[in-house]
Amino acid sequence: MPFSGRSLLTIRNAALLTIAALAVIALIWLVYSTYGNNSQSTEEAAAQKAAEDQAKAENPFSADNPLVSVETNPFGKVKEVLNPFEEQ
Repeated sequence: MPFSGRSLLTIRNAALLTIAALAVIALIWLVYSTYGNNSQSTEEAAAQKAAEDQAKAENPFSADNPLVSVETNPFGKVKEVLNPFEEQ
């Protein structure tokens, strides 16, 4: 039984409508994947930069070591000078 002209036109319209709908869905997916991932990577980059800046900032709780210039054994030089058994 051959198709009538009217039913063939309806099938073509349905196929074109399906193709158009798939194209719109693909376009929406492409735009979302391009700009959606880009905004996440921008946020991650900003967070990474803020963390690095914070790590480079001076620690407010750090203190200079007051014992930097103190020798560990101040009697070492005295021992060398006053030792009567050491030959010079």
